[in-house]
Amino acid sequence: MMDVFRRAAAEFIGTFALIFVGAGSVLVAAPSPGAGNLEVALATGLVIAVMASAVGHISGGHFNPAVTLGFLVTGRLSPILAGAYWIAQFVGAIAGAALLKWIFTGEAQANLGAPAVGPGIEPEAALIIEAILTFFLVWVVFATAADPRGTFKSIAGLAIGLTITFDILFAGPLTGGAMNPARAFGPELLSNDWTDFWIWYVGPLAGGVLGAIAYEWLYLRPLSPPVVGPPETGVVEPRPGDTALS
Repeated sequence: MMDVFRRAAAEFIGTFALIFVGAGSVLVAAPSPGAGNLEVALATGLVIAVMASAVGHISGGHFNPAVTLGFLVTGRLSPILAGAYWIAQFVGAIAGAALLKWIFTGEAQANLGAPAVGPGIEPEAALIIEAILTFFLVWVVFATAADPRGTFKSIAGLAIGLTITFDILFAGPLTGGAMNPARAFGPELLSNDWTDFWIWYVGPLAGGVLGAIAYEWLYLRPLSPPVVGPPETGVVEPRPGDTALS
């Protein structure tokens, strides 16, 4: 149980940082309508890249119930640990939003940086966008952190953070680019703003499961395709005339 607590604590701190910096950057940019999406994307991507790199070896650096669900459905995480992660992630999100509510007073609080559907975007379209963006995110998590052959395994946090950055650059004005139920839950709860709330739960959870299952079954059961490399890697390179395996 102590091991579960230590892992969950890492998830709490990472999710707290995501809300405090990610949602906080939305509040900082709020005085400039139509501007600030670049800053929000960079702040959110950087905080995830740093935190995932810092504690990825402890908890996996999920900070996202959709990522945790992907690992659970593919059998890479026990139900007990997944439950502990979810509790830590949602509590961390509440704590981050509560601190933002204390720091930003009056009109500056707005909705505490909760994601929102942009003008001209139908809720159903927003749902699909969030699902696709979360698919990309979980696909990259599995490719870099779960696949033992991942080219960027040692710097998986950077790849994950960059994925979040380009997702928000595209979808920030459309859906908020949350890709994360905890990212929505904390600000929604503390601001009591539940407008179209289902989008940021159904979309990311569905997209996360699809991304996890797709990568798991395509490339991890069994590990394939074989990686071609020099002899010292343990993988035999094809001889002249043979078909390359990569």
